[in-house]
Amino acid sequence: MSEQSRYILVVDDIPNILELIETTLKFKGGYRVVTAQNGEEALDFIQRERPSLVITDILMPKLDGFNLVHRLRLDSETRDIPVVFLSATYVAPEDKMFATLIGATRFLEKPIDIDLLMRTISELLTQEELVAPEPIKEFEFYEGYRKRLKIKLDQKIKQIVRIERILPTISEEERKTFITSLSANTEERDEIQLHLDQVEERIKSSSGSKE
Repeated sequence: MSEQSRYILVVDDIPNILELIETTLKFKGGYRVVTAQNGEEALDFIQRERPSLVITDILMPKLDGFNLVHRLRLDSETRDIPVVFLSATYVAPEDKMFATLIGATRFLEKPIDIDLLMRTISELLTQEELVAPEPIKEFEFYEGYRKRLKIKLDQKIKQIVRIERILPTISEEERKTFITSLSANTEERDEIQLHLDQVEERIKSSSGSKE
């Protein structure tokens, strides 16, 4: 695979992370880089021009990383594109096992270790063509996906409750940090809930069509 003939697609809904990765890959690695803010944008780019590699967050609006990888693996034209997951939310061993099951090539935790990221990219771009993994069955994907979402939703709700309990007891100097954390966790909770609702509806409609 020629590193110069294609591009690296970086997908993340946080602008400063996108900028950090894009700048690093361009100036430190000399790579051609395209960025997207969610899985839907990523699929649009991939349909127009196939990338050498996809680096993607998992928790994103519209279409998250799990769904993005699943769709890539379902399509024989995109099945063998290497995908590196970057995540600060889905970092439990079960999350990583599910990522591997659906076809993620590598899994790196945030905050980003730039040296490790660069080594991973170099390794994936210089190795022989990956053997295209067989996509898992739709029902198996959505059942596993729903389980991961439910666990993360429960964790986010507990984090929000904990912060709300602490807020009245802390000083004004500390409140800003906690309010920022509360806002971020609330936004992530809402994103996870939306994805969960969509998955529940997908499973429900699939079950109904079998009856």
